[in-house]
Amino acid sequence: MKFLRLLRKNLTRNFLRSFLTFSTISVSLFLVATLITALNELQNPPETPDSALRLIVRHRVSLFNALPIAYREKIRQVEGVEAVSGSMWFGGVYKDPANFFAQFSVDTDQFFEIYPDMEVPEDQIKAFKEDRTGALVGSQLIKRFGWEIGDKIHLQGALFRFDPELTIRAVYEDAPDGGNTLYYHWEYFNQGMNDAGFTGTYSIRARTPEDVPVVAEAVDDLFKNANPPTKTETEKAFILGFISMLGNLQFLVASVCTVVIFTIILVAANTMAMAIRERGREIAILKALGFSKRLVLSLLLSESVMLAMGGALAGSLAAAGIFSLVNVQAATGGMFPPVNVTAGTILVCAAIGALVGLAASGVPAWRASQIPVAQALRRIV
Repeated sequence: MKFLRLLRKNLTRNFLRSFLTFSTISVSLFLVATLITALNELQNPPETPDSALRLIVRHRVSLFNALPIAYREKIRQVEGVEAVSGSMWFGGVYKDPANFFAQFSVDTDQFFEIYPDMEVPEDQIKAFKEDRTGALVGSQLIKRFGWEIGDKIHLQGALFRFDPELTIRAVYEDAPDGGNTLYYHWEYFNQGMNDAGFTGTYSIRARTPEDVPVVAEAVDDLFKNANPPTKTETEKAFILGFISMLGNLQFLVASVCTVVIFTIILVAANTMAMAIRERGREIAILKALGFSKRLVLSLLLSESVMLAMGGALAGSLAAAGIFSLVNVQAATGGMFPPVNVTAGTILVCAAIGALVGLAASGVPAWRASQIPVAQALRRIV
């Protein structure tokens, strides 16, 4: 601690260079913190007591293949199934393609039994169920588009030749999607599609946690020899499977972070090498005054580590602050979960900063500390 003032003086002697290096490390670690957090959020979707009871049934071959609506009643009769509802991704356009948000046609009979974590007033649930063209929308969509109960919504079909005319009958709060989804009646969709008779997936609520694996196996056994066969998995596993279709995100994030860290090591190494070369006279005087090689090496390494760790902490804390203020889930229409930079991520970034500082200054600092006093003084002359 007694050398802290000396370290501070050395770090600020060329303020512009130190500031630019600090800023480069801050921006780089902001990116690293964001990528690590995004990967953690995608690989660890939130799980509640209600979501732990939910199962998703999809086509065994591909999520993009539909299932017959006739499967619904068969699934409902499986032991351990409390409720089942069909769900079909619609993917329509509201006024402009830029106004993207999730839209599903759903079987409303037992929909709210499967998703009790949706907070919807009873009178609105009743109004939604009774109106075949009624819509249930999330609170974030209400804020985003300025909608109100009773407003008319026209969606233009992009995947299907059907343009539903909907009326907002209910608004939900506190759902896993953050209130960024629109739901309407599957019967209305089916009618508009001239009795298509298919749906994308089935959502199941099991009676107890012990029933979850039993129900999953029973449903898949029920349709093992049917056309098409099914794959039943927990809601969390379904989400992770959907994310895996985006590619090997872990490898991608690790690759980007490695490139970023390698780049900032080069930048910091150049800065520290220049700073140490410029201070040959000071290093010689310190050694002449009795500073040991180890102490000189420690001081030089400490400067680099302080600069790099400071930049890393600034970047990661900035990421934490920004993402605490920005609703990423709302901004992406519910397609991306909330981003919360944890204390663990900040510590990882700080450790990366320390490693960058050591790697950047290790060689030039060691060389400077090993120069004999006489040789260093001759260089001054």
